[in-house]
Amino acid sequence: MPTETSNSSSSVELVPVKFSRLTRRGILLGLSLTQLITLGIGGLSLVGALYAGGGILLAYTAPIWVLAAALTWIPVAGRPVVEWLPVCFWWVWRTTGGQLLYRRRITTPRPEGTLALPGDMARLREYTDPETGAGMIHDPTANTLTVVTEVSHPAFVLLDPAEQQRRVTAWGRVLATVCRSGRVATLQVLERTLPDSGTGLAEWWAKHGTDDGSWAAETYAELIDRAGPAGERHATTISLSLDMKAAARQIRTAGGGIRGAAGVLRQEMNTLTTALRTADLTPSGWLTPGEIAVILRSAYDPAIAPVLQRHGELGQSLATAGPVAVNETWSRLRTDSAHHAVLWVSEWPRSMVHPGFLSPVLLSTGIQRSFSLLCTPMRSDQAARDIRKKKVEHISDQAQRAKIGQIEDAAHTAEFDDVLQQEADLTAGHGVLRYTGLLSITASTVEELDANIAAIEQAAIQASCETRQLVGQQAAAFTAAALPLCRRI
Repeated sequence: MPTETSNSSSSVELVPVKFSRLTRRGILLGLSLTQLITLGIGGLSLVGALYAGGGILLAYTAPIWVLAAALTWIPVAGRPVVEWLPVCFWWVWRTTGGQLLYRRRITTPRPEGTLALPGDMARLREYTDPETGAGMIHDPTANTLTVVTEVSHPAFVLLDPAEQQRRVTAWGRVLATVCRSGRVATLQVLERTLPDSGTGLAEWWAKHGTDDGSWAAETYAELIDRAGPAGERHATTISLSLDMKAAARQIRTAGGGIRGAAGVLRQEMNTLTTALRTADLTPSGWLTPGEIAVILRSAYDPAIAPVLQRHGELGQSLATAGPVAVNETWSRLRTDSAHHAVLWVSEWPRSMVHPGFLSPVLLSTGIQRSFSLLCTPMRSDQAARDIRKKKVEHISDQAQRAKIGQIEDAAHTAEFDDVLQQEADLTAGHGVLRYTGLLSITASTVEELDANIAAIEQAAIQASCETRQLVGQQAAAFTAAALPLCRRI
């Protein structure tokens, strides 16, 4: 009998992933060090009053132990009151010291090689690599050297599931490459929306259009001229920061100083470029100091961004790329031509999600924002010690809770399972990275900024993420979220 064979192609499905929970563990029974200190002060006053005779002494010491209990356990915005004290103290200190306002001194020349940036970023120095022409930013305090490259890629959400899964796996190899080095301090992925200057449409019309002087040609050219600046475009950069302390031996071998550090960083740049191309990402080359200056100027002064894009010779100096004025408030930041607010991704999805889960946030239209993902690689030995410490803390806390009769809840069990999974991944040879997600939202008015914040928070909910607006540190958060300088907060 004739046999009939049929070839069935197996469809490749995306593999869902789950993020580890944000650890909210303390030193003892979930209490942090500050909570234990505050609780200890209240407990000592209460016990001392009891041993001294009780009665009226309990009433005299009541303000102390009642206040200690309130500071320890009463939450404000998800954090105990006692943990807000350092934040408020530092804010008052900066307010009295005049550190919330920045005005550029126009007539005072700046030292050569410095960046005209506010706050602690004034210590940053620029260095141009003589071999690649890349602009390198040196932070003498953090002892890091940073370079930036712009990356182009196809729309991930438009790819078929098999291609998406392949690209996710390839990106995992890129991160694993960064972890194996041991000399990389931070890897930053910055995805930002910018007002489109219309140069792309204008170039297309100049190349493909027929400008014959007819009514249709003039109308079409006028439409392109008006519609271009009203649109928006997406730009993605990847910043690589070298830990000069961890690479001290290699830097000395390469000649020492900034020149030796640049030589070591070039090795990391070549490795990262190869890994990005393997992942089907197209780096456009490492940015020059002038190109970095345009990004910095556009972040502080978004209204000038279309002009800088149309006229490539403008804004090409890091010495003048900073803002003219900055006003920082408790929950916002005001720069030259815009208001800003920074949100922290405080909780990544707790359930299984597919790659591309951030599309509601990244593809939101009509909102000018920057999404920054800061990846801090951990050395294998350091990650192993950290995991062992977490395991010991979980087991000891579990025994302590069982001793006092406290019930084990699902949150502690889920955190312990995450620790065990991280240990298994580390044993299997995978790298360990700490992720920090920041969203910088920009608008021309305060009312528009509040509306954009509400829209982004709703989009984050659709992406199964939880966001919180940072307070008391908006200036530092903005530099980490909107600037490709691998800054931390």
